Amino acid sequence: MTAPKPLAHDAPETEIVTAMRVACDGGEGALGHPRVWLSVSHETGVVECPYCDKRFIHADFADDAA
Repeated sequence: MTAPKPLAHDAPETEIVTAMRVACDGGEGALGHPRVWLSVSHETGVVECPYCDKRFIHADFADDAA
């Protein structure tokens, strides 16, 4: 039996950033999630929040990640 392939999905929200370290709290106030600090990959210029899947793309990589 083979393992199922993960489903490809679009990030619910994408934000272009200029810092390599970003914070995400879900943006919903009390309905959001705990604030987490994420490091943008120096190789890909992208990081996704493990809670809400929001994608952060560094401005230097924005054309490549689109």
